[in-house]
Amino acid sequence: MPPRTDFLTKQRQQIEARLKELQPAHEEYLTLLEARDALAGVKPADGRRGPGRPPSRRGPGRPPGSGRKTATSRRKTTRRRRRGGTRREQALELIRQNPGITVTDIADRMGIRQNYLYRVTQELLKDRKVSRRGSGFHAK
Repeated sequence: MPPRTDFLTKQRQQIEARLKELQPAHEEYLTLLEARDALAGVKPADGRRGPGRPPSRRGPGRPPGSGRKTATSRRKTTRRRRRGGTRREQALELIRQNPGITVTDIADRMGIRQNYLYRVTQELLKDRKVSRRGSGFHAK
């Protein structure tokens, strides 16, 4: 049995050594997450809003409950539809006025993030309100 015990001891020692090596990088990662979140609400000079993404995990110094919610802590919420002027309608109008416009151009004109607009344009494609040619969109 000694060879097996020696093997396990060596493996544990290697894991501990590697964890010690990685700890500073992990702490830097958490610090960068906090900095990103702090800057999310700061408006850039060009007037666009920052990313504003929620943190992906709770780090040191964050209050309990600021991380991901568990299934038991989630509340059911109902979404109300807006009466008009939705992002979808705004995007569709821009596509009608500017055939071949790209998501980047639409986002710049609307002053919103591109990643949100990709969802909007996918809905428009699905509902056959627009078609895609290359990287541009055309109203149907």
